[in-house]
Amino acid sequence: MDYIGHLFRPPSEADSLLLQVTVGCSHNGCTYCGMYRDPEQRFRLKPLEVVARDIEEAAAYDRDVEPIRRVFLCDGDALVLPTRRLLDILGLLRERLPHARRVGIYGDARTILRKDDGELAALREAGLGIVYHGAESGDDEVLRRVDKGSTAADAALAAAALRRAGIRHSVMVMLGIGGRERSREHAEATARLLTAMDPPFVGALTTTLVPGTPLFTEAEAGRFTLPDPWGMLAELRELIAGSTLTRCRFHANHASNYVPLSLNLPADRDVGLARLDALLRERDRSRLKPEHWRGL
Repeated sequence: MDYIGHLFRPPSEADSLLLQVTVGCSHNGCTYCGMYRDPEQRFRLKPLEVVARDIEEAAAYDRDVEPIRRVFLCDGDALVLPTRRLLDILGLLRERLPHARRVGIYGDARTILRKDDGELAALREAGLGIVYHGAESGDDEVLRRVDKGSTAADAALAAAALRRAGIRHSVMVMLGIGGRERSREHAEATARLLTAMDPPFVGALTTTLVPGTPLFTEAEAGRFTLPDPWGMLAELRELIAGSTLTRCRFHANHASNYVPLSLNLPADRDVGLARLDALLRERDRSRLKPEHWRGL
């Protein structure tokens, strides 16, 4: 496979074929993100003939070794590809990987909203099954500070567009991204945004300061301070208590999180809140994941 730089994928795509169709991220400005900062990962589209060769290599594996059931299109916001190019890739996948049941992709509010309803519906018909969207926060001031490049209103519109197209939507939010200064505003606004988006999947990650990123530099200079573990758990509690979700698998079990939590909301709301309330009441660090076990 023709892989350039480091590849990243959602935890739920651990068993998927990773097919790199773009290199890097078209925005690549988020202050907390260190994923695509190497020079070799300067954003660009990969030639279709290179992607087609990778699909042929995967087809041989599918035929001779074991079936490939899922495919994930890398890199950071591959949905930025022109719709015609994506349809060509999805067509090749359908033709050459007959066992593949689902294709997933990263896409943010900007790239989702650049495609009209007809384009999104065509992508769904061609096999695009799920879009992973890092909304991060519902607080526009936080989004501005971290240079997200979109607003909470954009995220809600993107969710509505995917719902109309019949494409499943997995939303990621970041505990602590508002720092101590805007922790309450961030948590409350993010709960409101999740209600407005009402996605079938939510993943809550804990912000980690990555050396070399602008946010790390801000923290080193004393201009940004992460909440402590109890502040992170208080934000998580607000997300669960303050949002109204129709039918959602809510995960806070990423390697970065202090407490693994997986809930079906709204059915498991009280169970999740009771666990978090007990942790916040007792404040026993031994019940949290040790710092050296946490990761990105």
